This record gives sequence, C-alpha cells and structure tokens, in this order.
Amino acid sequence: MQTFTWDVRKYVNNLQSYPQIQEIIDGFHQDELIALPTETVYGLGANARSDEAVKNIYVAKGRPSDNPLIVHIHDKAQLKNFTQNISTETEVLMDAFWPGPISFIVPYQTGYLTDRVTGGLNSVAVRMPSHSVGREVLKLVDLPIAAPSANLSGRPSPTKFEHVKHDLNQRIFGIIQAEDIDEGIESTVIDCTTYPFKIARPGSITADMINDVLPGSIVDMKLDMEKPIAPGMKYKHYAPSQPVVLIEGGLTKPIQVTHSEIHRIAVIGPKSIEAFIPEKMKFIPLGKHENDIKGAHHDLYDALRIADQFTDIDQIYINGYVRNASTMALMNRIDKASGHNIKGEEEL
Repeated sequence: MQTFTWDVRKYVNNLQSYPQIQEIIDGFHQDELIALPTETVYGLGANARSDEAVKNIYVAKGRPSDNPLIVHIHDKAQLKNFTQNISTETEVLMDAFWPGPISFIVPYQTGYLTDRVTGGLNSVAVRMPSHSVGREVLKLVDLPIAAPSANLSGRPSPTKFEHVKHDLNQRIFGIIQAEDIDEGIESTVIDCTTYPFKIARPGSITADMINDVLPGSIVDMKLDMEKPIAPGMKYKHYAPSQPVVLIEGGLTKPIQVTHSEIHRIAVIGPKSIEAFIPEKMKFIPLGKHENDIKGAHHDLYDALRIADQFTDIDQIYINGYVRNASTMALMNRIDKASGHNIKGEEEL
C-alpha cells in the first residue's frame, strides 16, 4: 500500500487553502486510515462510525481488539449522537479543560458509532484535541474520529512525523505532517461513569488540577489493569525493542561498569545525571533540567526511539523520578516501557 504524506506546515493558519485538503477529507469519509497530529501524540485516525475502518486500525497497529479507542471530536454537540446521561460534574470538567489533553469516559449510546470502538464496554472515551491542525482537520471532516496513537502496538508512541512514517509507512493511507506536538504523552483519561471519578490513565492534566476545578471529584488513584477501560492500561506499552531497566530513585553516583559494558548500555534521564554517566556510554537527556517534568514528557518517546536505533547496545537504563502527583504520568509510561523491570542503584 502506498502511504501518502501531506506537509501542511505552511498552512497551519489556513488549512482549507492547502491544495490537497480535499484528498484528506475524502480519505476519512472513504474509511481510510490517516495519521494526524494532536497536542499529545500523533493519532491514527479512522471514521468511528465505520466498522471496517475501525477494524483496520487494530490490523494496522497489531493492537488487541479488547483495548478501547478514544473518539476525537471538534464540538461538544457531537456527543449527543453516541453518549447518554453525562453528569453535570463531567460537563463542568469538559468546559474547563476542552479543548485539551484530557479524555472522558462516559456512558455509551449505541446506534451511531461502530461498537468496535468501545472494546465491548458500555462506555466510550472521548476527547477534543487542542492542536491547531488536528482540530481543524476534525472540523473539516466533521466525523467522530477514532484515533489511538499512530504507532505499532507496544512501541513508543509517535511525537514526530518521522516516528509515524517509520512504524506505519505502507500500512496506512496517509500521514498529515505538521509541527511537532507539544505535550509528548497521551491524554489524561478519567472514568466519569461513577462519582467520585477515577483516573484511568494519568497524563499532563493531574488529579490536583481536576480537583482545583471540581473539589473532591478525584479521590481514588488506583488503576485496575485487568479491565482496560482506557487505552494502554492492560498490555505492555511504550517499549523499544531493547530491554529497558528502570533505576528506581534515580542515580546519585557514577555508574560502575566494566570497559566492555560501557558500549552496550544507553542511559535516558535528566541532564543533571550526565556527570554520573561514563564518557563513552550513550546518554540521552530528558527535559532541560532535573525538575522539568513537562520537558521529560515531551522528550521521553523520542528518547526511547533514539536509543532503539543504536545497533551496538543491548540494555537501556531509564533514570527514575521521585514518585508524586506531578510525576505520576511520566513514571506510568516509564514503568510500562520497562515492563516493570526495576532495579535500585546498588543493583547496577
């Protein structure tokens, strides 16, 4: 399959004038798979009303079919077609955080979308992205779009056009190339089917931020990994092909390795630990400084992909961060990338 690419970077302020915009719109309406940028990661979009289109998402990604998909919309009015009984509390949070990097799991109303998007559940996850190109595409297409991350299942999510092309070239109809995304990790997902709400997947919008808008709305931070009500909960995820080890608590002194091991290890972490990395060991920084959590979010998946390109390494170490509310999303992704393969500094 030929994969088309549409470079819209010169048209971000007037996407309708892009010469091939109709080709993109027609592609979605003809049930093709098209990768589009959002503020979190690139999404692999398909018409959420088409059973065939959504089935092809699972095929292209190699994704388990019990892993639900997030439906992307451009306007709250679209919700009436496929949701029901959305609570007043949920509406308050939607108004506060949309458009933006947060998804809401709400009661599903059958008959409009293909039931395949829910993974067999009676709820559906929905969000309204804030990326200028991504949201404008949704407006022009005017369909609910199911869009998981545009990568092969289990691999690091794509934060750049090149990541999507590497994973899905000749597997999908097209890729929309825009400026790099802002957030770098997937959206926060909250389960709004019961109250108080629960965090189903942590993201850059934290429980504290949600509680600031609606006090007491989030009280339980435990994740149920056996019932995947949100994407990325159940299966190993975000992982490169090389084995990853999480250094719990982070490095506080130089890594002690033999001469032969120096060339076989890559280390990912904040720039503050670079002094602990042997000179000839590969080091990939996250963020601008030790406390730059937003920067670490933005850089993590790209760092994992960079490490994966080194042909002479057989081990990736990721420096752990102090676990607290602000690092919950970051450590969730690092835990999954490592497959919960955790060592303390003294075990290296």
